[in-house]
Amino acid sequence: MSTRKHILVTGGAGFIGSHLVERLLAAGNRVVVIDDLSTGSRENLPSGGTHPGLEFIHAKIRDCDRLPQLAAGADFIYHLAATVGVELVVKSALHVLESSFHETQLLLQAAASHHTPLLLTSTSEVYGKSQKPAFSEEDDLLIGPPGQSRWSYACAKLTDEFLALAYAREKGLPVVIARLFNTVGPRQTGRYGMVLPRFIASARAGEPLKVFGDGAQTRCFCLVTDVVEALVRLQNNPATRGEIFNIGGTEEISILELARLVVATLGSTSPIELIPYDQAYAPGFDDMRRRKPLVEKLERVVKFHPQTTLREIIRITAG
Repeated sequence: MSTRKHILVTGGAGFIGSHLVERLLAAGNRVVVIDDLSTGSRENLPSGGTHPGLEFIHAKIRDCDRLPQLAAGADFIYHLAATVGVELVVKSALHVLESSFHETQLLLQAAASHHTPLLLTSTSEVYGKSQKPAFSEEDDLLIGPPGQSRWSYACAKLTDEFLALAYAREKGLPVVIARLFNTVGPRQTGRYGMVLPRFIASARAGEPLKVFGDGAQTRCFCLVTDVVEALVRLQNNPATRGEIFNIGGTEEISILELARLVVATLGSTSPIELIPYDQAYAPGFDDMRRRKPLVEKLERVVKFHPQTTLREIIRITAG
């Protein structure tokens, strides 16, 4: 009996999506990618999108006439299509809110019509302004006020989660939700404010590494191949259906220390500059002081815990 699967990936030409597609194709699966290339690139895909096991559809989900047929023919669906980067979110809140809900709804409807298992990627942003030292999937969520556009992304993704779980309860759709924490690695661009590729590019060019705020805010970073491993295990395990899982590294570091580590790891002579938030973003920008995941649930259910050290992540990302 063949183990070859037919898998639909939205946002498959993006940073995380392209690594997932690469992994799925290497396992012998047939993959269909829907991507509007607003932030992704065909060059991210194996053979530039011409791999014999891959079909690439350049379209928004809402404009893909074949969506019902694609969902019907798929064994799994990975929904990764989303706006990326705080900088882009702050500048395009209307686009984030309109496109996220509508396109996720269309995809869930198509999946539910054929009972096709679907994995929805969400974000650590949904934990909002919580002051907890580390976040569990069962925690209450504390979102900032609507007057600050940076919260539009968190609200959009949280609405996607509610919608997906409603489809799971009321339509019997096999759904799993993955909340990603600061995924990094090769192919990630600093164009939309992503901190690690931005630091690496500056360090290589001998330019100042610009740290926003006081640099004391802490984050945890996870290598994209570790994230992909977790996504594949979640989708392949029926015990994950109807559940939410954090995916992220647990090695916590301040952004100022991250800048210093990038400089040291790459042997750069670049200086480090602190830039006030109101110069980097709009006045009143609200940032989180800590963002650390608890990943015990992921480890318990699918027997996986991201292990790549931050220093090695920097080396791999820098290539």
